[in-house]
Amino acid sequence: MIKEHNISTKIHPTAIIHPDSVIGSEVEIGPFSIVEENCVIGDRTKIYEHVTIKTFSTIGKECEIFQGAVIGGIPQDLKFGGEKSKLIIGDRTRIREYCTLNRGTEALGKTTIGSDVLLMAYVHIGHDCIIEDNAILANGISLGGHVEVGYHAIIGGHTPVHQFCKIGEHAFVGGAYRVVKDIPPYITATGEPMRFAGLNFLGLKRRNFSPETRAAIKKAYKIIFRSEYNISQSIDYINKNLKIIPEITKILNFIENSNRGII
Repeated sequence: MIKEHNISTKIHPTAIIHPDSVIGSEVEIGPFSIVEENCVIGDRTKIYEHVTIKTFSTIGKECEIFQGAVIGGIPQDLKFGGEKSKLIIGDRTRIREYCTLNRGTEALGKTTIGSDVLLMAYVHIGHDCIIEDNAILANGISLGGHVEVGYHAIIGGHTPVHQFCKIGEHAFVGGAYRVVKDIPPYITATGEPMRFAGLNFLGLKRRNFSPETRAAIKKAYKIIFRSEYNISQSIDYINKNLKIIPEITKILNFIENSNRGII
């Protein structure tokens, strides 16, 4: 990519593009959109009208950013001192109408959103969040700072997620319930307060987890959530009595490294 706009790039005459930003080939930028300085826009990305791309934002290839979104705004954190933190978005990610995505603080230095992510309308992602590839966040979700959302996780609409919470890979979180503790991988979580509601069977089946793997995950979570053991006893029992496949290792590592505690 080069700073000079490529002939194949389509920039509406009312758009404002800072000359110090890098715009890839075949990029489309719609009416009244703004790209501030020190931004990078990847090839074949489409930016619709009235979008604002703030300083220090990097957007990958073949992304779509819809009307009214604000990308890379400064953190809503009183400790933020104007440091040169970043917002980084991967390839083929879709950001729907009026999403607001904040860049990082000196704590992590960046907010990261992976590739093939779908953020539906009015999603807010706070500073220093990490959203892994293929995650889906439905309409009206609000993530506090330092939230982590795992690979292929799905969060239902209008769900607030407390700062520093982690949502494990392939988890499904029911809509309109608040998340104040960590949600382990592969499960469905719902209710108020948020609770374990079984495996994300449909998601695991769609992503080609074998019946044997799904059965092993189910057995582990039965010990964790539905036995007489506490969490540390459950982990010890699983290590001694179950076959430790990679998915079980991920579950145990997630729980052992939880700072907020699991649901």
